[in-house]
Amino acid sequence: MSNLLEILGSRYPIIQGPIGAMNDAKYIAAVCDAGAFGMISLGFSNPEETRRLVDGVKSLTDKPFGANVMIMNPANPEILKILAAAGVKFVSTSAGSPSKIYPLIHELGMKGFHVMLALSHAIRAAKEGVDGLIVSGLESGGLRSLGSESTTMILVPLVADHVKIPVVAAGGIADRRGYRAALALGAQGVQIGTRLIASEESPAPPAWKKAILDCGDGGTRLLSLKSMMMRVIPNQKMIDLATDPAFDLSREYNLMNAPKGWMGGDFDLFPAGAGQVAALISEIKPIREIIAEMVS
Repeated sequence: MSNLLEILGSRYPIIQGPIGAMNDAKYIAAVCDAGAFGMISLGFSNPEETRRLVDGVKSLTDKPFGANVMIMNPANPEILKILAAAGVKFVSTSAGSPSKIYPLIHELGMKGFHVMLALSHAIRAAKEGVDGLIVSGLESGGLRSLGSESTTMILVPLVADHVKIPVVAAGGIADRRGYRAALALGAQGVQIGTRLIASEESPAPPAWKKAILDCGDGGTRLLSLKSMMMRVIPNQKMIDLATDPAFDLSREYNLMNAPKGWMGGDFDLFPAGAGQVAALISEIKPIREIIAEMVS
């Protein structure tokens, strides 16, 4: 089995959860300089945007960083070539079959980890040639499936027992307790998102950070978006709408509005995204302190 740190090239096996709304070069560079592994979120980006983001991060740090790509993006062949030419050695992939993109990833001399939410997907991805897996438990923020899902505590060891490639745990990790637990479960490292949103260097607006700090036990919900779910912190508008069981929340909230709602602090437009781990976060800290505490 390959070693995660050898693949990443970072000091610690901690990957920043990629969030498209937070593609800020200073933020990603701060993650890298703290010893973790920063990530650009490319989603449905185009080649020009990719070059701009990569050049921005490279101008601020000499540490390695990577990018997340959505497999269904038709611009991926050119995007991957731009990443490889810039010296990016690692990508994470999501939303699609790995068999469609990993031959090119490997041809370009890169390694890729596929994000998955279930054991069956993990086994299939391993057979399709991925170099590792980012195992995202039910408590994670971001997009979720409509099916029944397992928590990080169950899913990580389950996957680790069935594959021979590195596993990264995602979901419910905000401090050294979660970090150590993930390693004990069989992961070689972790991916963290919500904890880094609530950092000093994060480009998230004060309203988003405050929503995370104010989120208590059970304070997040899964918001239905027709073909998928997203974990969010409901505001009063969403709570009021949800009191009517016949009301279809997916008619009110459009995923395309999430970046504008989050970065503008307009949670009536789209509720604040966060994982269940928000309940453990009570303070905004510098990224360097967050990472240092996690590995202490």
